[in-house]
Amino acid sequence: MDSLLSEQSRLLMLIVGCALLRLVELFMPLNRSANEGFRRRFPNIGLTAGVVFTNLLLSLAFAGVVAFLQQKQFGLLFLINLPSWLVLVAGVLALDLFGYFAHVLLHKSSLGWRFHRVHHSDKHVNVTTAFRQHPGETVWRILWQVLAVVVFGVPLGVVTVYLTISVLNAQLEHANIKLNQSFDRYLRLVAVTPDMHKVHHSREQHQTDTNYSNIFSVWDRMFGTYTSRIDLGGLRYGLDGFDHYKKQTLRALLKLPFSK
Repeated sequence: MDSLLSEQSRLLMLIVGCALLRLVELFMPLNRSANEGFRRRFPNIGLTAGVVFTNLLLSLAFAGVVAFLQQKQFGLLFLINLPSWLVLVAGVLALDLFGYFAHVLLHKSSLGWRFHRVHHSDKHVNVTTAFRQHPGETVWRILWQVLAVVVFGVPLGVVTVYLTISVLNAQLEHANIKLNQSFDRYLRLVAVTPDMHKVHHSREQHQTDTNYSNIFSVWDRMFGTYTSRIDLGGLRYGLDGFDHYKKQTLRALLKLPFSK
């Protein structure tokens, strides 16, 4: 029940956050062409509903795994007597690190890319792109969260905190908003920012293969996948061969992983 309530809370934050950022996009757009009408955004909204449904479907099972591991005191965090605040910090970092690995493998494995290209085929990145994700990718990311919990013994409360931050930051980093470049550059030293993540959505593969991090930018710096070369004016989003409207329908995007 607690897990379900936390899912409902995150769903509410998703809706409220999306609505607020959509307003900001209208008044402070980075690219005016990305502020398209509801009809063009419908596939993204449909896929977001799929993400929410998949998370709700698996949340109780996820909570059961976490509760079992907690009862057995299984995981690295149980080997050291840490204060609660340090367990929170370590747990969030562990989940974010595994989220980085999950993301990199979505690009580097042929099967993963079949699913992840649903997300990258959006040629107008804005807040609705945040959860433009195939249900198969959602399952993949959840499995990596479970793996992080198994290895580190992350408590359910910490998992909830991490997922809440992740939901909010996912919307922010995809939002089509214009930020002060100096502010973005300094913030990028710690966290993934909209400007930093926009490069990852470039149509050019050498740019796409950078800036994989989810919340903390440290992982890209640590593993050599960070780039600070950001030319927002010259960025072209999307994937070659997927611009035609027939390939951008909800049905086509759901079938995309199973086609060439």
